[in-house]
Amino acid sequence: MTRLDTAYEAAVDGAEIARGLFRTELDVETKDSKMDLVTRADTETQQRVIETIRDAYPNATIVGEEEDELKSVPEDGNAWVIDPIDGTTNFVRGIQLWTTTVAAVRDHETVAAVTVAPALDDTFVADSTGVTLNDEPISVSTRTDLDRFTVAPILRYGPERDRKFGTLLRELILQFGDLRRFGCAQATLGMVASGALDAAVSAQPDPNPWDTIAGIHMVERAGGSVTDLAGRPWEPGCEGVIASNGNAHDEVVENVRRTVE
Repeated sequence: MTRLDTAYEAAVDGAEIARGLFRTELDVETKDSKMDLVTRADTETQQRVIETIRDAYPNATIVGEEEDELKSVPEDGNAWVIDPIDGTTNFVRGIQLWTTTVAAVRDHETVAAVTVAPALDDTFVADSTGVTLNDEPISVSTRTDLDRFTVAPILRYGPERDRKFGTLLRELILQFGDLRRFGCAQATLGMVASGALDAAVSAQPDPNPWDTIAGIHMVERAGGSVTDLAGRPWEPGCEGVIASNGNAHDEVVENVRRTVE
């Protein structure tokens, strides 16, 4: 079984666990802030994803959001990056936009990524050659005029940085054609890959790998560009994320950087 096959099977298996608990009565706990939520759906989904991966790769290195798994990607070797439920706030409120995401990484390079949005019946799959949405090839948008761009902020800073995040939201609506915020980074990056959105941006320092790696791989394989706030090629641990269709990417970077500075 290839790593792509395993990523797909693991994401689908995990998504089924999460789907079964969606819109049921769940105890909700908080982690680092009052809006950083976790339920048994997160932990049980992650456990199922890991079981599926380790059925194929018994010694797999796991980077996962929940419990005691690694929280950063090793510099070398193979690893699996898991977000059992990206968009937990949406999930606990009964909003259908949440995903289960699995990425396979080798020596810090993503080789396969799968994002399943089970409540929407959408599945994004990316390998080294391209991206599909529900088995149909997708690509980024072709728009070039920033006044026609629809841009989405991702990765809220956290309560201690909310004022800066508010400034970013205000400036995005002024600098681009329109603004969307979905509360699910992986789904949002998938929308950039599919051309539904023209860009997704964040100034979050050192964003979590489970929030970013799979979706960034999809945007790049779909023909887009992804950099940090300085316009350098994105890699885990860098500052911020700017993912766009690649048209006028430097202008998008400059607009966002000017705002956050």
